[in-house]
Amino acid sequence: MTILDGNIVTVAMPAIQSDLGFSGPGLAWVVNAYLIPFGGLLLLVGRLGDLVGRKQMFTAGLAVFTAASVLCGVATSQGMLIAVRALQGVGGAMTSAVVLGMLVALFPEPREQAKAIAVFSAVGAAGGALGIFLGGALTQTIGWHWIFLINLPIGVVAWLAALRVLAPDRGAGLGKGADYPGATLVTGALMLTVYAIVGAGDRGLGGTLVLAAVSLALFVAFTLRQARAERPLLRLRLFRSRLLTGANGVQILMVAAMFGFQYIGALYLQRVLGYSELMTGTAFLPAPVLIGILMLGLSARTIGRFGPYRVLLVGLVLITAGMALLSRAPVDGSYMTDVLPAMLLLSAGFAAALPAVTGLAMSGAQEEDAGLASGLFNTTQVVGGSLGLAVLTTLAASRTDGLLGEGEALVAATADGHRLAFTVGTGIAAAGLLLAAVVLRPGRASSAPEPEKAEERAEVYG
Repeated sequence: MTILDGNIVTVAMPAIQSDLGFSGPGLAWVVNAYLIPFGGLLLLVGRLGDLVGRKQMFTAGLAVFTAASVLCGVATSQGMLIAVRALQGVGGAMTSAVVLGMLVALFPEPREQAKAIAVFSAVGAAGGALGIFLGGALTQTIGWHWIFLINLPIGVVAWLAALRVLAPDRGAGLGKGADYPGATLVTGALMLTVYAIVGAGDRGLGGTLVLAAVSLALFVAFTLRQARAERPLLRLRLFRSRLLTGANGVQILMVAAMFGFQYIGALYLQRVLGYSELMTGTAFLPAPVLIGILMLGLSARTIGRFGPYRVLLVGLVLITAGMALLSRAPVDGSYMTDVLPAMLLLSAGFAAALPAVTGLAMSGAQEEDAGLASGLFNTTQVVGGSLGLAVLTTLAASRTDGLLGEGEALVAATADGHRLAFTVGTGIAAAGLLLAAVVLRPGRASSAPEPEKAEERAEVYG
């Protein structure tokens, strides 16, 4: 449900913008308002799940997410929609932060655990496929409000099932404590960073630099807090691992490019090629379907045969090539020649790269830090997506507005803005490829655990 909700909004963006009067950069906050609290709170609520019990955190998160979805569905203003989208992000973090921990507890045997994680990944891919398609179908037939209201029956059924099926568990107790000041600092830093990027075109260079400086100061304060706190939210010694640090950096760049493809690609189909919401959702179906098939059918075996490093490089090459093809998308383009080939390259690349980079990141963590490393990996995935979306949408909107001011036709100016975003996305993907090739290359000195344990965990998480 949380994956579906991240994707279902994409196709409905033009309808939401038209109904509530969002500006181009401001529209991105319909997505970012969900992603930023989601990513910023994952570490904290994961820790709280250990303290109060994972089942309790999971069911409470479902309740918050479902209630916020209903409020999104009845939103009548920009401010209300953004506020309840942020509340959705809180509920999404509460559920997602403890899911992998529950899976590990339910399936302690490595092979069964690997199968469970594969099923979990397949469910996520199914959510992606349904999200884009349902977003188009619901928006076109009965209105964009129903892309949120659809979560009500799903959430109620999931909540009742969780109460009945999941065994109760006891946490360590709130007396053990959690780093609430640290969580406040890092969440504030993430929100300010994206806000500075999204509004850069309207605010000007001076205001953007001030916000960036404040955000940097919050990140520095968070780092100092983690170095001195008795129970830090994020133990800094994790970053001594070349594999874990490098893999998280690669993931930020890779996910930033993929989010740009999904968001800008949907707008290109609607605003340049003239697709309806339903046609756009149907056009995007091959991407999540192919990702799901390849992740379940080939990725684990391919990683086992060639190793995660080689598979990751191939995946990043395909992602870079797909973004490069999109950067040529013309104003009079067609889906079959200008969109679908790039979409298939991007999908195959992501299906190869994500399990590989996950395996490398988790193999770079000590056994006692595996849960924290998992939370960090989920956090950087959300951060990469939100920052990539903010940068690329801002660039596209600024380029389009500039051309309109010069007298360019609307569709032509929009297409040119999208091409700029895809070009920058190509550079981001290429930077991820270069970082992976240099930092994650086998044989370099590393503070990662013993090779045997690293290889075993890479196989499991892959």
